[in-house]
Amino acid sequence: MRVAPKIILSDQDRAILEKWARGRSTPARLVQRAQIILRAAAGKRNDQIGNELSLSRQMVGLWRERFVALGLAGLAKDAPRGGRKATKRQALVPTILEWTTQKKPGHATHWSCRTLAKALGTNATMISRVWAANGLKPHRSRTFKVSTDPQFAAKLTDVVGLYLNPPEHALVLSVDEKSQIQALDRTQPTLPLKKWRCGTRTHDYVRHGTTTLFAALEMAQGKLIGCCMSRHRHQEWIKFLGQIDRQTPADLDLHLIVDNYATHKHPQVKAWLQRHPRFHLHFTPTSSSWANMVERWFREITDKRIRRGAFGSVEQLIAAIDDFIAQHNQNPKTFIWTAKVEDILAKVRRARDVLNKTASE
Repeated sequence: MRVAPKIILSDQDRAILEKWARGRSTPARLVQRAQIILRAAAGKRNDQIGNELSLSRQMVGLWRERFVALGLAGLAKDAPRGGRKATKRQALVPTILEWTTQKKPGHATHWSCRTLAKALGTNATMISRVWAANGLKPHRSRTFKVSTDPQFAAKLTDVVGLYLNPPEHALVLSVDEKSQIQALDRTQPTLPLKKWRCGTRTHDYVRHGTTTLFAALEMAQGKLIGCCMSRHRHQEWIKFLGQIDRQTPADLDLHLIVDNYATHKHPQVKAWLQRHPRFHLHFTPTSSSWANMVERWFREITDKRIRRGAFGSVEQLIAAIDDFIAQHNQNPKTFIWTAKVEDILAKVRRARDVLNKTASE
């Protein structure tokens, strides 16, 4: 009669196995193997361990012998599997990659596993595995825009310089407007998050109007000056500049980073700025909203308060925005700019080269 090899554990091995056996982040297969060895070390037979863990006696014996031969390393790594290599897939990989990245189907904008498999005379599983191994996801796409501003480098250098080396005796504020925020109410009550089910809301909604959020993020401490207005004209912009003037120390210069919206360059705005010489406007390059740090804060309020909210009126929406601003200012946190101008310019040059090459083909 065959006798299972005896398991004797050192203190160190036992400690590691016990950690694996109860670890919540440990892979399930490793937890199971550790439990097998701990029970074997306690003197239990393979059939007893199999009954306790709902495993076959042969499976328990396999890992017992693996531990005797290789120790802990034998449990952490699966043995090489037999079978022949996937030679057919390897032969098709270059063709699959070429068709996926350089060709399009005649009837669609991108390939699916089934359409490409049909075109190449293979199966969808093979296409899926090649795509996964090479990080290809034809069903996904992202938007982009490379700035064509002739003063891109100068404007970028100016803005990034304010982030990385702000002037003394001055405040740097990232300023912008989030326009057309809709007060949307759902047609039926939303259902809360519960076990095994995410929170849900109806796909349709009722519109109750819009508002525009004017916001100025003070870069040193992260405090935010904000207000909502019904319209988005130069009159509202001047009114918001006045609010910034009142809510900041009068003895400090103010450097405002803004985009190129026409409202910011209106003649009446320029006249107001001449009467308030402590205000200095710095314009981001066109099509470069990413250079304005308040956009990052706009994403915060959109994700955390607006997108999933239900508002029965514009007044309710404004109250929710004001409350979010107040909560932010109780424990303000700023966003830290880390990218260097040289790295950004190099990336933009590469993008323009790719676009020019694509346009010429």
